[in-house]
Amino acid sequence: MMAAGGARLDHIGVVGHEGYEGLDASLETVRAFSERHGIELSTEEALRSYLPEAGELRPEAVDLLITLGGDGTLLRGARSVAPYHTPVLGVNLGYLGFLTAVPPTQLAQALDQLLAGDYWLDRRFTLEASVLRDGDSAGPSYVALNDAVLHKGGFARVVRLAVYVGEDRWEVGTYSADGVIISTPTGSTAYSLSAGGPIVVPSVDCILATPICPHTLAVRPLVVPSSMEISVEVLTPSEEIILTIDGQEGAKLLPGDRVVVRRGAAEVPLVRLPGQNFFSTLRRKLHWGIGRSDPSKH
Repeated sequence: MMAAGGARLDHIGVVGHEGYEGLDASLETVRAFSERHGIELSTEEALRSYLPEAGELRPEAVDLLITLGGDGTLLRGARSVAPYHTPVLGVNLGYLGFLTAVPPTQLAQALDQLLAGDYWLDRRFTLEASVLRDGDSAGPSYVALNDAVLHKGGFARVVRLAVYVGEDRWEVGTYSADGVIISTPTGSTAYSLSAGGPIVVPSVDCILATPICPHTLAVRPLVVPSSMEISVEVLTPSEEIILTIDGQEGAKLLPGDRVVVRRGAAEVPLVRLPGQNFFSTLRRKLHWGIGRSDPSKH
């Protein structure tokens, strides 16, 4: 089936978080929509008991991925389909839901709008993070929509990290801190923001390096073009440094390991509906005052 906007919509995939209230009702809304329009439906294994008639989710096969949960659920689902540039519609069953597009009460309407082509795609680039050990790759590379974070684990002690930019490894300096966050503009409103990093409009092509609780006031967040890679070397002589991708997966790092983060080839197109934009989301989610159109002002 072709949506009015020209995109194919023959197969919808669904991932979700079982801990959220409203999951059952949202799944039923998606099931009814798919059945009504003859669209194939598949789910991840954890949701199969809710929709036993749905097929097994294959990220490369779906035309649209629906995530039911919070931003964490969207990040998990988005990473799985990012290599295929598959659109993602996030349904917020949680509290903040900065990346998600609609509440469950508006899901049916959103699906109808999507089928009618009444939507736009907010394209977000990703990061690719690789770990080098003794100059060689130490495992697979990771895809991050929000951030790649090097941070301490275990005991509360300061770690030392050497930060470089560019393929020629221009030295930025040595950070004595609790860690460092390498993030996309998408991730600028996540962990980086809580660590004092700037809010960056998603369309800006840049990568951020934000120190976590630095032990010198001279260390500040750094913004570089997305064409430049950032590499971080572990100087701390311990095995308590961890690399975390989007706060969900990662690996333990050893002294001397180097994490190289660059703009990834994968892209995540987030489904947005008419009237939705980055600044309206900022006002709504971060409570940035009252807009002029707010009826309480009149």
